[in-house]
Amino acid sequence: MSTSNNVRQRTTKSTEKEDFVKITNEGEKRDKELDKHDTYEFGGPWGVLAIMTGFPVLMYYLWACLWFYDGRLVYPHSLAEAKPLLLEIWGHVKTDASSNWYAWKVYTGFMIHQLFLAHIMPWGYQQEGLPVPSLGYKTLMYNCNALVCVYTTLVTAAGLHYFDIFRLTSIIDNFGHLMTVAMFWGWFVSFFMYFATVIAGEPMRMSGNFIYDLFMGACLNPRIGNVDLKMWAEVRIPWHIVFFLSVSGCLKQYETYGYVTPNMAFMTLATWLYLNACCKGEECIPQTWDIYHEKWGFLVIFWNFAGVPFSYVYSVVYMASHDPSKYQFSTSTYVIMFTTLLTAYYVWDTSMSQKSRFKMQTQGVFNYRKTFPQLPWGVIKNPTFVQTAHGNRLLTCGWWKYSRKPNYVADWTMSFLWGAIVGTATPIPYFYSVFFITVLIHRCGRDFERCSKKYGKDWDEYCSIVKYKFIPGIY
Repeated sequence: MSTSNNVRQRTTKSTEKEDFVKITNEGEKRDKELDKHDTYEFGGPWGVLAIMTGFPVLMYYLWACLWFYDGRLVYPHSLAEAKPLLLEIWGHVKTDASSNWYAWKVYTGFMIHQLFLAHIMPWGYQQEGLPVPSLGYKTLMYNCNALVCVYTTLVTAAGLHYFDIFRLTSIIDNFGHLMTVAMFWGWFVSFFMYFATVIAGEPMRMSGNFIYDLFMGACLNPRIGNVDLKMWAEVRIPWHIVFFLSVSGCLKQYETYGYVTPNMAFMTLATWLYLNACCKGEECIPQTWDIYHEKWGFLVIFWNFAGVPFSYVYSVVYMASHDPSKYQFSTSTYVIMFTTLLTAYYVWDTSMSQKSRFKMQTQGVFNYRKTFPQLPWGVIKNPTFVQTAHGNRLLTCGWWKYSRKPNYVADWTMSFLWGAIVGTATPIPYFYSVFFITVLIHRCGRDFERCSKKYGKDWDEYCSIVKYKFIPGIY
């Protein structure tokens, strides 16, 4: 059945030949044109230089405001106050965010531990990725063992805490020190991967400008043995740390007050949901833009190593160091917050699952994976789609018939809740949602422009079917 000339429903009987995607000659030509540097993003070399230097400074500033100024955004009220305030904040950074031995051994040890587990742990689900144009449309295999690795890590951490070998409460106490070491690794890995790729003669989509290429990256699929470093860093580093920071804050609160507030429990649940989703659905990640097309440069590396873990859970940092009376809600408000979180999570999880598994279906590599929780409507049977002249197919059913980016809407909703859980006590935890919406707007503009070039009239047809970019009926 179809709703227009190119919208078809994929129905395959057991006796029929499977109908898989095949990139056409026209599609290969367009992919070749798009798989090269043709324009600057983020304001070009000067813009990315500002991001590379400005974000670490911003992270230190927001941390200092939370840690030393009761969550207020401090600023000089006159020119004369500027230098003393800067020196005061710098003093806090030198003392309480220095790269001390604790931070070096904990962060570096954690990173090595995760890489070791990714390499040796069994029960990995083998997932074939999308055909990569730069590899002549060959596919790569991904060893998806994050789920067994994460629960091995959790059991190990629980044992270390219980036997007083490593107290998890020390993580939140050393937030600033750990953040500095994380920044170092973000910078170091970015430079190392850039020069290693250039020396090996394997850079791709280069602009010729060192700063810009360092920011965007030079390599696409860096690997150590059977470990895809880009996917490893996206799952194993940021979301583990985010969750452990929440657990640390939870334990710290219990040690201080003798109980855990609903707000802190909310953040522990929220970060666990995100971490578990990334691990139990790891096989869906190779189908995403981040793995399939995005190069591994400072933009991705620094944010995975330092940006995400140390700027997304400011609410936990605040709650761990402030009296619960400053962010108490009514019972009905808590019910609304938890309900909204679980609803947004459901939409995000299932929409991501629908899109990735649709790609697997059309590639002929889909197998149902029994991990917890596999939510209802995560896989669409007999999906409808727009068949493009390129060869790819554009999904037009499930959550994707209501919005071109339903996962973004749900993901942003969760980011807003991560800040809203402290109410109006401090504006700093809202940084995540404010930053995230700017990222999503940029991504949408980039993605839609690229799709228009890639699919031409077929993209116009798709947009006529799926009319809304974000929120159905509104935008």
